[in-house]
Amino acid sequence: MTSSFLDRHDLQREHAALLAAYGQAQSHCSQLLSAQAARILHLEAEAMRLRAAVIQRDTALAWAREDHRALEGSIPGLPKRVALARRVTQLMERIQCLMRERLAWQDRASQARARPAERVAEPVAPQPAVMAVALREKSVLCVGEDALALMLTRKVVELAGGRYLGHSGQGDADGATLEASLIAADLVICQTGCVSHGAYWRVKDHCARTGKQCVLVDKPEALNALRLDGEPVFEQER
Repeated sequence: MTSSFLDRHDLQREHAALLAAYGQAQSHCSQLLSAQAARILHLEAEAMRLRAAVIQRDTALAWAREDHRALEGSIPGLPKRVALARRVTQLMERIQCLMRERLAWQDRASQARARPAERVAEPVAPQPAVMAVALREKSVLCVGEDALALMLTRKVVELAGGRYLGHSGQGDADGATLEASLIAADLVICQTGCVSHGAYWRVKDHCARTGKQCVLVDKPEALNALRLDGEPVFEQER
């Protein structure tokens, strides 16, 4: 066997190996091209779907705007009404804030008026000073609905020679009657847990404005502030 025959045989084997590798490369490239084409088709379909969704959304939005304009046109003065409603809400919040500030100032003023009396009474007695006023010929207004406590209070007031005035503290519409009773009274007892919200603030505001002595109690048994000890006295709950 000559050398030239061996060389040709090696060349043939190398050529066959190259042809096999070339075939594999072609097959791989074909697979890649097919996958790329399928990906492109999928992305084009997705883009088409998204464009359709955007068109549908824009159309619905345009219809909604048109309906909104038609609704505004059918209701005369709607923008002004909306603006006025917002303004009213803002003013109500401002009024509530001012009322809270006013009540806080009234409480501080009442405490300031009470401090001089406390300082004068402290050297006389070692225990805390208690405001005491004779009930004789005094009008005592009791605002509340606890029947038993009010009955006992009435007996104490009348035994002490005072005049008993009563008001249920219910029904904000009856403010004129409550105001008249407050004006006529010398002393006021208000059961805070048994009166309406409007009656409570009316009593507190009147006493703060006029400086009238007032006891605000949250429990009916606290009405025992009225007692008979020698001469009947009225004590303000601390």
